[in-house]
Amino acid sequence: MKIRYLVIALVVFSFASVFIGVSNVSPLDLFNLTEAQQQVLLVSRIPRLFSIIIAGMSMSIVGLIMQQLTRNKFVSPTTAGTLDAARLGILVSMMVFTAASPLQKMLVSFVFALLGTFIFMKILEKIKFKDAIFIPLIGLMFGNIIGSISTFFAYQNDLIQNMSSWMQGDFSMIMSGNYELMFVSVPILILAYIYADKFTIAGMGEDFSKNLGLNYRQVVNLGLIISALVTASVVLSVGVIPFLGLIIPNIVTIYQGDHLKKSLLHTALLGAVFVLFCDIIGRVIIYPYEIPISLTVGVIGSGIFIYLLLRRKKYGL
Repeated sequence: MKIRYLVIALVVFSFASVFIGVSNVSPLDLFNLTEAQQQVLLVSRIPRLFSIIIAGMSMSIVGLIMQQLTRNKFVSPTTAGTLDAARLGILVSMMVFTAASPLQKMLVSFVFALLGTFIFMKILEKIKFKDAIFIPLIGLMFGNIIGSISTFFAYQNDLIQNMSSWMQGDFSMIMSGNYELMFVSVPILILAYIYADKFTIAGMGEDFSKNLGLNYRQVVNLGLIISALVTASVVLSVGVIPFLGLIIPNIVTIYQGDHLKKSLLHTALLGAVFVLFCDIIGRVIIYPYEIPISLTVGVIGSGIFIYLLLRRKKYGL
């Protein structure tokens, strides 16, 4: 799949996304916008578009980095406990810092997401039977343990409704002023591109990396920091988007190969296009009501995930 096709799809879906909604704003209105239509575009539609693109790109790239570092195609923030740990961090910030700002919540969430991902990596080092399917199953169990702890403390502190809001990804509440933290992901993704070659080498194993003079532990830690920080910013702003970091890197790898630097741009664009497509479906399928993005991505993503599993079995990948 060539880059230009992904760019065209991104432009088309972005244009459609801006003009889909209950408030009637058509492309022809751009030449003569009323004050109310200007507010709809500037306060709601355009911030929503930016948040969709950033979330799609960042979570897809994070999934690609985690798969490269763990050498497992079925590892992602969803199957490594990273999302669950980030959600626990937000809950702890609300319990300890009752008047915490969004930035403070993100920092606490980042620490928890980083710690959760680090524990998962340590668990991987102890496992001798490293089957491609077995590893993400352990990650899912680890994530469920963290989720159970979060639920327990949420019930204890009467915060279960607040925590539930982060269990479902939803772009409907995105407005100007409450999504800007997601822009933290942009310089982080640039850093990921700069270190892409080192991530590729690190994915070949610790011994191979050291033979090439690479500081393996430092590169892995940087990858974990990038994954945790991006995940924390997305979960705090949008909520949990399942399967995204799992299926998009696998699709790109099928036609682009395993070289991370060559796959990064494809992964980012395909991730943004996929989330935009799912968001548009969620907005039109029961119009004027809306389906949360976590539901549409979950349904479509689970189908793609099953296909990838069957394809792996068929081709012995």
